[in-house]
Amino acid sequence: MPKFEEVKEGVIFPIEEKNEAYANYFIGQSYLKNLVADPKINVGVGNVTFEPGCRNNWHIHHNGFQLLLVTGGEGWYQEEGKPAQFLTVGDVIIIHDGVKHWHGAAVDSWFEHLAITAGTTEWLEPVSDESYHQLKK
Repeated sequence: MPKFEEVKEGVIFPIEEKNEAYANYFIGQSYLKNLVADPKINVGVGNVTFEPGCRNNWHIHHNGFQLLLVTGGEGWYQEEGKPAQFLTVGDVIIIHDGVKHWHGAAVDSWFEHLAITAGTTEWLEPVSDESYHQLKK
């Protein structure tokens, strides 16, 4: 049985609907609740929930940044060329402009974070099953 199943009900904010808009850029099922999507504000805030084993593709934020505030479960964050970081509730990740990275749930756990994002996102290749399944806590 997966860990942190209570995350699927939403920890702070509801998980909303399946993340169909970005489904092509995820392996597995994710859910997205946009919390701030005002065209007059150049920062978006979303509550992103990942089912166990779900992760997004490698990607880069151009002319901006991304902040991840972990609110539930267990997951991973990795920058290109660096070891993956295991994430738990309360972790904060700062992603600077132009840094190639990915993030998502641990194999056996639900995972949720707030994503605060500015700029445009360039979506790249998926994280390989081989490299993902080799991750160790």
